[in-house]
Amino acid sequence: MRMLQRLFMVLLTMAVLTGSLFASGGQESAETSESGLEKVTLRFYFPGDKRDKTDEVWDLVGEKFKDQLNADFDINTIPFSDYSQKMTVMAASGDDWDMNFDGDWLAYNQMITSEAYMDITDLLPKYAPDLYAAYKSLGSLGAATINGKIMCLPWTMSMNQRPFFKWRDDYADAKGIDIANDSIKTVEQMDEVMMAFREAYPNKKILERAFKEIWLAKYELAPIGYDYFFNLNDPEAKIMPFEQTDAYKEMAIWAKKWQDNDIIWKDVLIDKTNRNQMLNEGLLITHVPSHEWVFAYRPYTEESARAGYSALYLENKYADRTPLANVVAINRNAANPERALMWLNLMETSKEMYDLVQYGIEGVTYVLDGERANYPEGMNGGNSNYMEWGGQWALWKPQYMRPNPAYGEGFWEAEAEFASLPQNVNSPLDGFFPDPTEIQNELTMRQQIFTEYNSLIQVGLVDDAEAIVAEMIQKGKDANIDVVTAELQKQVDAFLANK
Repeated sequence: MRMLQRLFMVLLTMAVLTGSLFASGGQESAETSESGLEKVTLRFYFPGDKRDKTDEVWDLVGEKFKDQLNADFDINTIPFSDYSQKMTVMAASGDDWDMNFDGDWLAYNQMITSEAYMDITDLLPKYAPDLYAAYKSLGSLGAATINGKIMCLPWTMSMNQRPFFKWRDDYADAKGIDIANDSIKTVEQMDEVMMAFREAYPNKKILERAFKEIWLAKYELAPIGYDYFFNLNDPEAKIMPFEQTDAYKEMAIWAKKWQDNDIIWKDVLIDKTNRNQMLNEGLLITHVPSHEWVFAYRPYTEESARAGYSALYLENKYADRTPLANVVAINRNAANPERALMWLNLMETSKEMYDLVQYGIEGVTYVLDGERANYPEGMNGGNSNYMEWGGQWALWKPQYMRPNPAYGEGFWEAEAEFASLPQNVNSPLDGFFPDPTEIQNELTMRQQIFTEYNSLIQVGLVDDAEAIVAEMIQKGKDANIDVVTAELQKQVDAFLANK
């Protein structure tokens, strides 16, 4: 009997100890929110340099939204120069971070090809229903869908990067050069104005290069990657290497003319002066930016500085900026994909969350002037302790964006309105990324040839523009460019057939 009593007491003691261990042992199990969510840590990666107040801001994000998310945030940054390579290496190693920034100009194609991102087709509407609805309204999920699977989360901005001609209007007025806004519509009219500037300002620089966007607009071409293009009016999307198009040949002729007439300066390729600095200081007085950079704030050094602008070939079709320009994606091995999506849904629905993530802590990382978010005194984009951090663009939300030092009141509404013009169209190949696997050697050789020739052609540093383009084309053919074209066309055809 006593043995049974002792055995009972031992078992009871063990049960009590076990219960106390379960009650207090793991912080994760003890730290549950009011909604019953267990505590997790979300690990995110962004490009750029980590700002001084980053951890302080994101700690506050976790604290303020504990009931909805119950998450801590581990925010990591990688310098832009190393970002693509390091992310692909991390993915290959099976790392389990939760979310990262990417884009069609970074590692997105490689990450998709290597199946580094999670299929979120079922998770997105369940854990981020408001964000999913926004995507459906914008029609942007098509670009993010591959073989019926949603593979990333595009930004929800609408933009078009068709070319504008922009000039220093105060310089024009000072020399009696009469140019009205929206009056320069063709490359011929642009040339006439630049020649007038050349005569009036012999010591100024006029144009950096022959911007290819001018001829993409004139010939209604859209890119697919690797400097291949197709005509937006062609339902079959027959592709051509850029150098074989009439657009490229014409660009080369204009570049040569501008070089011969000192519109493009002679040592442009060895002049390493920052081009933005040259524009700001009035050393370079014409430019070919997109709509965004026509109307964004430019810090001119002269108080009297004033810019004029005009869209080139505005009546022609031009592809809107792809939704994949800036994205975030869920890692295939993510530890907490559901919670990451819940956070993204809050970014879509909560202005408080948006302000915290984008601007930080009022009075510490930004100050308000009415609705405008400004840098604290003594700070700017270069030395900011948080605001304007790298990789923020994928998380921009037009419904919450505040005016700031770069973008004024109503800027993004105007940007979306411009993108919605009927001639600004979605590319039918949005979401298409060429797979170079079968043509890697030929593609590498073609790209080397294109880069070598184009660097000189686009600034007119050639003896005979037409002859040098013909030589470039022949070199490409000798390097089996036709094999590259055929393989890429096959992939385009398959993409359109499955769309």
